[in-house]
Amino acid sequence: MSLRRFAVPVVLAALVSVSAAGAGSTAGAGNAARSLAPVGRFDAPLYVASTSAQPGAIFVVEQGGRIVRVAGGRRTTFLDISPLVLAQGEQGLLGLAFHPRFARNRLFYVNYTDLDGRAIIAEYRARGARTVRTRTLLSLPDPASNHNGGQLEFGPDGRLWWGNGDGGGGGDPYRQGQRPTGFFAKILRLDVNRAGARWQVWAIGARNPWRFSFDSNGDLYVGDVGQNAFEEIHYVANAAGRSRLNFGWNRLEGNVIYEESTRLARGWRYVPPLLAYGHGQGCSVTGGYVYRGRAVASARGRYFYGDYCSGTVWSLRVRAGKATDVRREPFSVASLSSFGVDARGELYLVSLDGPVYRLGGS
Repeated sequence: MSLRRFAVPVVLAALVSVSAAGAGSTAGAGNAARSLAPVGRFDAPLYVASTSAQPGAIFVVEQGGRIVRVAGGRRTTFLDISPLVLAQGEQGLLGLAFHPRFARNRLFYVNYTDLDGRAIIAEYRARGARTVRTRTLLSLPDPASNHNGGQLEFGPDGRLWWGNGDGGGGGDPYRQGQRPTGFFAKILRLDVNRAGARWQVWAIGARNPWRFSFDSNGDLYVGDVGQNAFEEIHYVANAAGRSRLNFGWNRLEGNVIYEESTRLARGWRYVPPLLAYGHGQGCSVTGGYVYRGRAVASARGRYFYGDYCSGTVWSLRVRAGKATDVRREPFSVASLSSFGVDARGELYLVSLDGPVYRLGGS
């Protein structure tokens, strides 16, 4: 998570990939039907997750260490590990993913910061109203308190994917961005179904991948928080079938050289941003999802993303690997900390201030 205290006022308009028409529009074709319906208020919510095993429920992840199940207007505490969680700044309970076979094995996974500042990925099993910790998949010392990534998603390959930032600080002081090994500045994956499996580095060069998601066709979208000038979205078609990719940090920020002395790692294919926007429009990107729900027909197939600082929400379509029809949505969400989807593909927008909304009205 990257909760910046202020936006750095750097604007290089000629290099921003968001079109002026798209960025300034608030009521494009089909937008009139789009609205937000409140789901409820929570305690510093950071994410919404779901499982096909419970299609009528969503699970709201709170930074302090609690996961709240919401179904039929009723709330219950699904997990509370707050005594284990250091929740301050960009630390806390950051991610949740349900095993694809949750209906049978009842397994789910969380990423959080422990009381010693370590990044923890743990497996739990739900047993009725109780949850039992079964194993720890990662316990990683972290040199700084920021740039912790935190997204957990099961990919189309059945593996658990995790995004982690560059270790924190400004400008990649620990020189992790172009380091092919280790756990920082990377997207990694793990076969949780195979005993003794190790984490595999899938991509390097990520500054702070704050929310990534898979579309139903296996394409991957990554929101990567920038340094002083640019926020970026990366797109990889058929992601599970690819490997050894490089998002460019800290050689590059957006499409611009950030650190001339850094060279891109050899043997890792550079993937330029699908889209980058300057800090005149925000200062901390929040990656989202491709909408596949039914509530708003005009939004189907559009990728939604936004900015924590400005609260602006945009959407776009990808055609032939390029961002097209980029437009600003007719609503904003203050302190936009995350997006989420339910088992039916409906989209949720999360504010760290407390509210959670659903796209498409009541």
